[in-house]
Amino acid sequence: MQNFIRFWLRFALRLLKVQVSFDVAPENLPQKAIYISNHASWLDPIILFAYLPNSPFFLLHPRLYRNKWIKFFLGHAHKTEFNYMDPANIKKVIQLVNHDRSIVMFPEGMMTDNGDMMKIYEAPVIVADRTDAPFIPIWISGAEFSPFSETSGTVPHRPFPKIRVKVSKPQKIIVNEVLKKNRDYLKDQTYMMLNNLRFEARFRNNVALFKKLVRTSKLYGKTSAFERREIIEDIKRVPQTYMDIIIKSHILGAKFALITDDKENVGVILPNSIENVVTFFGLSAYNRIPVMLNFSLGPKIVASMCKTALVRRVITAKSFVEKAKLQETIETLQKEGIKICFLEDIAVSITLKDKIKAYFAYKTKRVPVEQNPQDPAVILFTSGSDGAPKAVVLSHSNIFSNVVQTTCVAQLNLQDLLFNALPMFHSFGLTIGTLFPLLTGAKVFLFPSPLQYRTITELLYELKVTMMIATDTFYKVYARLSHPYDFRKIRLCIAGAEGVKDETRNLMAERLGVILLEGYGTTECSPLLTINTLLFNKYGTLGKLVPGIEYRLDDVEGLDDAKELVVKGPNIMMGYILPENPGVLVPVKDGWYHTGDVVTVDDLGFIKLVDRVKRFAKIGGEMISLTAVENNTKEICPYEDFKCVAVALPHPKKGEQIVLVSNNADLTRKDFIDFVTKNGLSELYVPSVLLYKEEFPVFATGKADKITLKKWAAEQIKE
Repeated sequence: MQNFIRFWLRFALRLLKVQVSFDVAPENLPQKAIYISNHASWLDPIILFAYLPNSPFFLLHPRLYRNKWIKFFLGHAHKTEFNYMDPANIKKVIQLVNHDRSIVMFPEGMMTDNGDMMKIYEAPVIVADRTDAPFIPIWISGAEFSPFSETSGTVPHRPFPKIRVKVSKPQKIIVNEVLKKNRDYLKDQTYMMLNNLRFEARFRNNVALFKKLVRTSKLYGKTSAFERREIIEDIKRVPQTYMDIIIKSHILGAKFALITDDKENVGVILPNSIENVVTFFGLSAYNRIPVMLNFSLGPKIVASMCKTALVRRVITAKSFVEKAKLQETIETLQKEGIKICFLEDIAVSITLKDKIKAYFAYKTKRVPVEQNPQDPAVILFTSGSDGAPKAVVLSHSNIFSNVVQTTCVAQLNLQDLLFNALPMFHSFGLTIGTLFPLLTGAKVFLFPSPLQYRTITELLYELKVTMMIATDTFYKVYARLSHPYDFRKIRLCIAGAEGVKDETRNLMAERLGVILLEGYGTTECSPLLTINTLLFNKYGTLGKLVPGIEYRLDDVEGLDDAKELVVKGPNIMMGYILPENPGVLVPVKDGWYHTGDVVTVDDLGFIKLVDRVKRFAKIGGEMISLTAVENNTKEICPYEDFKCVAVALPHPKKGEQIVLVSNNADLTRKDFIDFVTKNGLSELYVPSVLLYKEEFPVFATGKADKITLKKWAAEQIKE
């Protein structure tokens, strides 16, 4: 009877667009196993009952077990009511599995109410450890869009969404004996396994960015048959829909195609705005590569960037050049033979025919050029720690994989609004602050500068922002100037680009009631590599690696207790273009990227940043951390507005010397000698030279510009 019911269930589910794939043929799956699955809808146990071999035993949450539809369709299935927190229930399941039975568990217990993964219980790992049964992870995609889910209002529902079920291969769980009583560790084993499978199920390496935008529009573009969702807004306060963005991208892209060549690198100098987004997608749609130029670095550096990336044309706006006072930059570029294309001039040439053509392209979901996802999608620049900025080439696949990785750790939904004031020439501002919400169906508000503190905090209140990204420098000021009610709706506050200080984290928590989640990444990684989440958060660390990343730890000369983080994954850049060899791509060797960051990794997988490889001074054969010197200095001068930066400069006898730049003119070497003596530290931590500087240069992200400071310090010593 059970086989008869399963046959007709499979027949009906195929009609409902349910697709099930197995990494291992069903007949080869073990009789004794623990199937663990995410829980997206009421359909989940019915689908698994229809397709899984060996008639597994279903362990159902009491609410799910009592559901009338479950009782009807699973009337002949082996099932029981299961409490994930009850030791007696867990003991019975262990006995069941030890009798060579397979079971199905939903580690979240309850169904998702927002499309994201819920909290995880430790019961599955306890059962696996006591029975020596392998895990078989399952990820169900698409069921959250069905009327049988509990996600109404957070994801768009459709009568017959396409549902995909991915059944992974069996995986043995090896539980660390020392940590087996640590509940977080046990939960983490299941969470990481399911999250990695979620990434595999969601990431398809077959779509370029503009095509993905078109697909996202189809899925998230409407709230009803006659109403379209507003998905982007900027300081002009004119919200736009997916239709608006795509049509404008078609129009501008066609105009760009008339004045540029196929696959040409085209510079972009624009603020955080809808115009910048449309320019980006317009270039991308017609197979041109946007080169996002950091205009805040000055004319000379911008010209160097254009030379490195072989940029012959730059797109900007007259109004922005005037407001940002970039006339000197534009004149410098023109002297270098670079043609400047103003959006205002292009707008004048747009005709009714262009608009009609773009509208039909939108309605037919047409993509002007079919692109290879492995081709370059954008060129960004590093801060230039080795001199002139290096160009970082990211493919469509690099960026989209990082968007998917981000959704696996910080998923947004229809009710979310992400506030982004970080510039789009910065990878954090481009991928996480702009493309992440646009390609996942959430709304984004683009603000041109993170420095307008009071305006930003007022907008957080007015717009009812639910997620924002910024750096430690900016969060510290926002927390001081804002009213606690400004942050009342925020559920995700992500900090990156620089380390988060305890003072900032505590201020956000105590004054605003907001948990500041620290993440870490680099431009070369598109950028996100690690992040703390609401499910797993450990203060003082960078969080855990996002799914899809392999890593190794390489030895660093002179260090025994920390190693350099080296990573590999689909989000790792195509390669560099170096200033000394313009236009020539230098690919990443074997796909492994050396971050240059010295880290430690604890038993739970949390990564802690110790220092940069290049932020060490080698003195007398010893490696001295410049960050440690800065931290010592802050203990000597525990003032609110105190600033300092330690740099390593050549020394004729010792090889290198530590030079400390601070805004305290009264600081002396004796203060350091007394400090290291009191704390039992080596005198190698005492700076050789102390320099005073009242104002410190900073990047557009708020980070201290240590490159400029190092050059300034070198000049001061020579004098």
